[in-house]
Amino acid sequence: MKPLGEQDIRTSFVNCSKGEAKRLAVPRNLDDRPWDDLDFLGWRDPGAPDRSYLVTEREGRLVGVAMRFQTARRGFLHRSMCSLCLTTHPRGGVALMTARKAGAAGREGNSVGVYMCTDLACSLYVRGKKAPETGARFEESLTLEQQIERTAGHLAAFLDKVSA
Repeated sequence: MKPLGEQDIRTSFVNCSKGEAKRLAVPRNLDDRPWDDLDFLGWRDPGAPDRSYLVTEREGRLVGVAMRFQTARRGFLHRSMCSLCLTTHPRGGVALMTARKAGAAGREGNSVGVYMCTDLACSLYVRGKKAPETGARFEESLTLEQQIERTAGHLAAFLDKVSA
């Protein structure tokens, strides 16, 4: 992914108003991100722990999505798997991220969801640049490139649902 600036990020959102995009908390450490290893920029809102955001490039343009999630309330030994990168995490490491649909459907309250890593580091898990605390990634016969393509495909399917 190419490096992004704050203005690029704010203008990319498809499922919130311009005013909401203007007020959302954009990460301050954009220069420190491992851009070459990212399929999307994802972050949690430090002022609103139930909100997260992701921005990625699709078909030559940036697409940003505002999401909400609830913290896990399952047992200590429960593990969940991210449906994008297929990394398993212990309690709280994966959550159902819901995004309001774009356009009229979103204004009517329609939303879609996907189970994702709560730290939004899917790209780094797939590439082996970050390891889950006590979770794991399954050993796969797919090449790294195929795993990256699969993750990007899962993300694209989610974004298609947001935009539909």
